[in-house]
Amino acid sequence: MSSRAPFAGPSVFSYGFRPFFLAATVFALLILPLWWSVWRGAVVLDGPFAPTDWHAHEMIFGYGAAVVAGFLFTAVPNWTGRLPTRGWPLAVLLALWLAGRLSVAGMIGFGPVLVLLVDQVFLLAVAAMIAREVVAGKNWRNLKVLVPVSLLWLANVLFHVEAMNAGTADHGRRLGMALLIFLIMLIGGRIVPSFSRNWLVQRGAKSLPTAFNRFDAVCLVFGAAALVGWVAAPVGMGTAVLAGLAAVLHLFRLARWRGHATWRSPLLLMLHLAYLMVPMGLAAVSASALDLIAQNVGAHVLGIGAVTAMTVAVMMRATMGHTGRALIAGRALASAFALVLTAMVFRVTAGQVTIGALDGIDLAAVAWTAAFAILALRLGPWLLQPKVAQKAVSRSAQ
Repeated sequence: MSSRAPFAGPSVFSYGFRPFFLAATVFALLILPLWWSVWRGAVVLDGPFAPTDWHAHEMIFGYGAAVVAGFLFTAVPNWTGRLPTRGWPLAVLLALWLAGRLSVAGMIGFGPVLVLLVDQVFLLAVAAMIAREVVAGKNWRNLKVLVPVSLLWLANVLFHVEAMNAGTADHGRRLGMALLIFLIMLIGGRIVPSFSRNWLVQRGAKSLPTAFNRFDAVCLVFGAAALVGWVAAPVGMGTAVLAGLAAVLHLFRLARWRGHATWRSPLLLMLHLAYLMVPMGLAAVSASALDLIAQNVGAHVLGIGAVTAMTVAVMMRATMGHTGRALIAGRALASAFALVLTAMVFRVTAGQVTIGALDGIDLAAVAWTAAFAILALRLGPWLLQPKVAQKAVSRSAQ
């Protein structure tokens, strides 16, 4: 990359991951208590969606989209060799994202069509900015990253249209979740074995993660087929078979990455545990397709277990690495990750678990909120402050 003058504005707008990881973390911290209040009937929102649709939409297209944007605005400069986007374009994008959150919650007073128009702009702008960088850098092979981003934008539009016409957005919820899961299969399937290989090589390990090969491609194909089946027909033998087969394939895929050998590195172990939630979620989708378990179990294993756990692990690692901190999770961040998985367990066993006056949904909300409170307190200052000199502790420590 060519050099340019040091950034003189607020540090939070000096690199793409900063504003969007911070926004995602704070949003996740605030949105669950609000959703719990809506669920319990203490708060009524005046937005265009039914309460459950609003909750799902904001987890996918609010929190999820913010993390995706932060990741891509950090990764694309590495792919293209161009300088990272910074300054006012990031501030404008953040404002667009925030306008979407306020409009969907009914806090601006727009009708459904205007809410759709406001909310869809953010992902469209993200796709346009990524396309500009990839084309300007003549990095043509990475134009393919526009496909999932564009599909996520389209899924958001379809979510709004379905809600307007059908009163609910069942297909839109599953489609948005499916796209995030496929991104984990695609990108997670690259970074998890890569980071693990680097760490193991530095420690002289002889047995290393298997490099991406045809088996991984087969896993992606069957994973995509299972997700399409789930979106189109969540109940039925076809979806059950596809999801079950995809679960087995992705479990074998994960086993090839030597996750058990990374137990001394909490940051790496988090990535492996988060990816484990993909086959676990697919297995739950398979079981629910046969009416063996509740329909929402698979969605919550995939949503909290896979999407949230993976994004939390990635945000931790990227934030530490790009702000000059050593890659050491420490007890606080390890506890935050554990609390995310605890929230998932409580949510999927909501009808069977009570502690005192609290049921599984209450306990899940408490665990989630505690997790993101820790993340906000730990990562927040790093995202807001300038990058520090590299720590003496090896960045490869974890």
